[in-house]
Amino acid sequence: VDVRFVFCNVTDPVEAALVALEIMHHGDIIVLDCAENMNDGKTYAYFSSVPRLFAAAPYDYVMKTDDDTYLRVAALVGELRPRPRDDVYLGYGYNMSGDPKLFMHGMGYVLSWDLASWVSTAEEILARNDTLGPEDLMLGKWLNLAGKGRNRYDLKPRMYDLSWDMDNLRPDSVAVHMLKDNRRWATTLRYFNVTAGIKPSKLYHLP
Repeated sequence: VDVRFVFCNVTDPVEAALVALEIMHHGDIIVLDCAENMNDGKTYAYFSSVPRLFAAAPYDYVMKTDDDTYLRVAALVGELRPRPRDDVYLGYGYNMSGDPKLFMHGMGYVLSWDLASWVSTAEEILARNDTLGPEDLMLGKWLNLAGKGRNRYDLKPRMYDLSWDMDNLRPDSVAVHMLKDNRRWATTLRYFNVTAGIKPSKLYHLP
């Protein structure tokens, strides 16, 4: 599993310096030629670029997730391990107006490599000007119109929005969404004992 952070057109000199430092230290940044807002084409730019960027060493799956989502990577791997490697569309499934064709919530969803490769070459997406709009709904539309993503897996209730009262966390979570501030992040990280392995030291005392 490789994790990367995706930006669009980093032109501010301060941000460029910080992004450069992150690249030098971790090598986990992708910078694309696109608008930063997901609904303005970033999702299309991402899925259409990944097959080209990693053509020499393709992955089994490609995932997009929001920056306010806590993704439990090992739990996701456990979900993917028994799944097919082709024509897979996995996430938190939505159903609109009784339409049985699901699309996956933008908090985070997975495409198998073949579907990402198809997005990168599908001229019909550009012909319909379908790169703009609610990004999760649009991606579902691309797949539905093309008859793709037949292996669909809805991970509700293991992917979900954190409630206002932050009282709906569950131990088998795959992804927790709507972590909009540090308090909500801290509550989630404490629940999953993320910092339990910190080494004791006389230099700090944390509750």
